[in-house]
Amino acid sequence: MQRQTNEPPTVERYAAFTDHGRGGNPAGVVLDSRSLSDAQMLEIARNVGYSETAFLSPTNTPGAYDVRYFSPLAEVAFCGHATVAAGVALADAGVAGDLVFGTVGGPVAVTPASVDGEHAATLTSVPTRTRPASGRQLATALRAMRWSAADHDPRYPAHVGYAGNDHLLLAVASRQLLAELDYDYPQLQALMSAEGWTTVHAFWAETPTLFHARDPFPPGGVVEDPATGAAAAAFGGYLRSLELLPVPSRVTILQGHDMGAPSRLLVDLDPEVTTVRVTGTAKPIS
Repeated sequence: MQRQTNEPPTVERYAAFTDHGRGGNPAGVVLDSRSLSDAQMLEIARNVGYSETAFLSPTNTPGAYDVRYFSPLAEVAFCGHATVAAGVALADAGVAGDLVFGTVGGPVAVTPASVDGEHAATLTSVPTRTRPASGRQLATALRAMRWSAADHDPRYPAHVGYAGNDHLLLAVASRQLLAELDYDYPQLQALMSAEGWTTVHAFWAETPTLFHARDPFPPGGVVEDPATGAAAAAFGGYLRSLELLPVPSRVTILQGHDMGAPSRLLVDLDPEVTTVRVTGTAKPIS
C-alpha cells in the first residue's frame, strides 16, 4: 500500500557486503518512495548520512521496482551496495523471488542468495564496458592519490570501467601502498567531477582472483566507500575484457579493511555475456 504523503518515510538501514557478519557498507533503503519528490529524497539521503540511500517505487509488475539512488550530495545513477541492501531488505519484508530494479543506468536483476548461512543478494549488472585511461588522466590521478608512476602496477592497465556509471580502475604495486592511502581530496574531487567518475577503484592483486581495494568517493561527499558493488561489477568486466583471467571465474574483492569496515564482494564472470554478477551478504543495522 502506498503511504500517505503526510507520513514520514521509513528508512531501513542495512550494512551490505559484510565480511562474515562484520563491517560492510551502510545503506539506507526506502521501500516505497512513490510520494517523494527529488528534493525530499535528497534531503532524506543527506539526513541518513550514508554514502547512498536507495529509494524504491513498486510498479504494477510483481517483483519489479523503479529505483533511484542518492548520496548526501546528489543523485547517483547506480549503486551496488544499496542494491544488495535493498534486495535483502525486501526479502526480510516478505517479498519472495527474483527482482528487477529499473535504475537510471538500466535494468538490474536482483536474486536472493545465501552465503555461509547469511542473507545475501546477487545483482546482475547492466552490460559492462571499459576503455583505456589517457596518459593525462593516469598522471593526474596518480598525483591526486599522492603516488608516483612507479607505484602503478603495469600488469593491470589503467582503465575507465562502466557498469551503470564510470570508475577509474587503478592498480597499485603493493599492499602497503593501498594501506597507507592518503589522497588529496580537493584535487581528486576536481578531477573526478571533470571526468564524470563515480569512484576511483584502487586495487592490489594478491592473486589473479583475489584483490584488495579502496574506493575514494568525493563526488558523493564521502572520503572513502567501504564496499562498492558498482565498481566491483565494472572491475569484473575489465578483467574479462582484457583477458586477465580465465572465464568462467569467481573473483573476491576485499575492501574496507583499512578503514575498519571489512567487506567482501564476490564477482562472477561468465563467458559470452557482457554482464557481471556481484554477490554480497547484508544485515540490518540496529
